Amino acid sequence: MKAVRLWLHARADNVAVGLLTAMFLSFILQIFSRYVINQPLGWTLEACLLAWLWTVFWGSAFLLEDKDHVKFDILYSSVRPGTRRVFALIAAIAIVSALGTSLPATADFIAFMKIEKTSLLGIRFDYVFSVYLIFVIAVIARYLLRAVTVLRGGRLDETDSRR
Repeated sequence: MKAVRLWLHARADNVAVGLLTAMFLSFILQIFSRYVINQPLGWTLEACLLAWLWTVFWGSAFLLEDKDHVKFDILYSSVRPGTRRVFALIAAIAIVSALGTSLPATADFIAFMKIEKTSLLGIRFDYVFSVYLIFVIAVIARYLLRAVTVLRGGRLDETDSRR
């Protein structure tokens, strides 16, 4: 199972690298066309924006670990491990509930956006915003797994050595 997880993580990494490469190449092409041949290309800005949007949500869904996210954990860090487990379970349930509740409306809105296209590249907005749906499903799955781990008494993956 660990080998499959590592393989999937590597493929998610490949997608992120591809998106960053596309963004970088679009950026370089824009600089060249604007300042060398004095013919700016409008689509390169749109390509950079779309690649950045996908990179952020893709990376947050599949590449960042829990410890990599910004947290305000002053209260969490000051309590005993048993209380931390309760806090972690409450947080996981809250995140799953909130995103799960928003999932039907999110999917409906993304499906509705097929009627619009980006102005220069002509990409349907349902394709553009589908990465958010992928992100929401991945976060729900991650926090469901975290809730199960907490309930089973597993590690909370805390990196602070003071704990």
